[in-house]
Amino acid sequence: MLGTYLPIMLLILIALAFGLGSVVFSSLIGQKKYSKVKMAPYECGCEPVGTARERFPIKFYLIAMLFILFDIEAVFLYPWAILYKKLGLFGLVEMGIFVVILFVGYIYVWKKGALEWE
Repeated sequence: MLGTYLPIMLLILIALAFGLGSVVFSSLIGQKKYSKVKMAPYECGCEPVGTARERFPIKFYLIAMLFILFDIEAVFLYPWAILYKKLGLFGLVEMGIFVVILFVGYIYVWKKGALEWE
């Protein structure tokens, strides 16, 4: 039984050794010339403005969660589309109910103003 997992364990050990070896080797051999420009934070080619500890409004997280929620629910449409002919009328009704519930949730979120970016 151990023989079946030996190649996987060997691969993991090689990967760990390579990663750790690269870090150690580069820290021993690499140049350590620190300068103000080199140690400055960098963000997409722009000078960073403000502090990294700034607060984000709760709307940002709410919209992000709603996006993920609706995105994941949309993923359920793909298997249904592939098996549409096999599922027949039953599958059509079930997916219709799913889409209606999804649409009602979307309308509820929209009416609550959760999608408004102020």
